[in-house]
Amino acid sequence: MNQPTIIKVSGLSKIYKNDSVETVALRNITFEVKKGEFVAIMGPSGSGKSTLMHILGALDVPTSGEYILDGENVGVLSEDDLATIRNKKIGFIFQSFNLLPRTTALKNVMLPMAYAGVDKNVREIKAKKYLIMVGLEDRMEHTSNQLSGGQQQRVAIARALANDPAIILADEPTGNIASDQAEEIMKIFQKLNAEGRTIILITHEPDIAHFAKRVIIIKDGNIVEDRLNGKKKI
Repeated sequence: MNQPTIIKVSGLSKIYKNDSVETVALRNITFEVKKGEFVAIMGPSGSGKSTLMHILGALDVPTSGEYILDGENVGVLSEDDLATIRNKKIGFIFQSFNLLPRTTALKNVMLPMAYAGVDKNVREIKAKKYLIMVGLEDRMEHTSNQLSGGQQQRVAIARALANDPAIILADEPTGNIASDQAEEIMKIFQKLNAEGRTIILITHEPDIAHFAKRVIIIKDGNIVEDRLNGKKKI
């Protein structure tokens, strides 16, 4: 059965203006992501993939074109609406983890649920569930600065899952951890995807992109390749 489209990007462009200088970061980008896909967006530094990640994450808006996320046109939303989208529909995972350093793993995972107004007892139950899911049942009361890089990224994954988002958006999630831990993190993403979660991964590493089911390659602000199972789609 065909899954519904969760992301639709049409004719997306982003131009940054600095005095009289214009920098084109994205040029007429068009693609769709179906619910339950695992997509890697790959490209070298300066290719536009970070700009695209910010737009997909509702952290920025395009100069032109349209971005429909789970049925909503992101380009016309207010700042408050964008903040709501970010908190409820997108689970962010960053290269630098972005955890509170002297706060326990459990409380770090509970935090986005507090912002969403979830009852404290429910927050704790769900946070424990997701920490167990990523293999940290014995590290819940450790503060994040007592954890290894790989363990911190697991906490970040659990935190991203906290509000049951429509999409997990991971920006270079293995960039700050050892290669053996990176593989373990990518296997967690594969498991989450197998459970039906939509995952978009930003990376410049081909061996990390290999874990995804589909790879979109960006160069100089353009999509130059979109392949599924090793076959080109464009």
